[in-house]
Amino acid sequence: MAREKKHRSRGRRSPFAAAALIGAGLLLTGGVYAGATAAMGATADTQTSTAAELTVADGQKLFTANCATCHGMDLQGTSEGPSLIGVGELSVEFQLATGRMPLQMQGPQAPQKAPQFTEAQIRAMAAYVQSVAPGPTYPEDWVLSGEANPENASDERNISKGAELFRINCAMCHNVAAAGGALTEGKYAPALTSTSALHIYAAMVTGPQNMPVFGDTNLSTEDKRDIIAALVFQQNEVQVGGFTLGSLGPVSEGLFIWIFGIGALVALTVWITAKSN
Repeated sequence: MAREKKHRSRGRRSPFAAAALIGAGLLLTGGVYAGATAAMGATADTQTSTAAELTVADGQKLFTANCATCHGMDLQGTSEGPSLIGVGELSVEFQLATGRMPLQMQGPQAPQKAPQFTEAQIRAMAAYVQSVAPGPTYPEDWVLSGEANPENASDERNISKGAELFRINCAMCHNVAAAGGALTEGKYAPALTSTSALHIYAAMVTGPQNMPVFGDTNLSTEDKRDIIAALVFQQNEVQVGGFTLGSLGPVSEGLFIWIFGIGALVALTVWITAKSN
């Protein structure tokens, strides 16, 4: 009997054995996970480095695989898509970076959506199109940053002038608050409340879809700079004066007053009448 108890006591595990076993398992699992994460990070860095080194030849391959079906192998266009001769790299960057291209389906207007390609791939395809059929290219840094033209000593940014130019040339479609607006036959002018400076410039220079082209005879480069500066300022400015009501102007404001203002007056009249009775 004593031997049996002694044997059983030897077979018992220490109360710390389970904790030690769990700790060892956690350490092993953590080590494997850390190693896998480091390997994935190295792979991602390699892919990023490779993407940053994309060339015009890479852009041609991407164009052939994704765009040539509609725009043609020689960029001359087909029955499914227009010619790209002369559109330039700026137009290609705009269409691809805003997700308007590749087009999902035919319609009155190509909607903006998440881009299908990386920035490096977009730049490579744009460079390929530019190499085959040159057109509008990227602006100088001072245009997008709102700085003075270094070649013009008397030039300086003028946000007020830019806002006035926007009201004269753009507000009839994009709304005076740049909130966008409806056009004919299901088309529309998109809101500019979050559009980047580059894409605002690209739209003015390339005239995508229903947008007219504003050449230097219409708006100088300095004028475009001022319009961009005014829109960027408006994007970053804190709205004051209560609810913006979509910044759609008197239509939304009048509807709000009609429903809530007159509605409140009618409710008050009914309440007073019921109270008097």
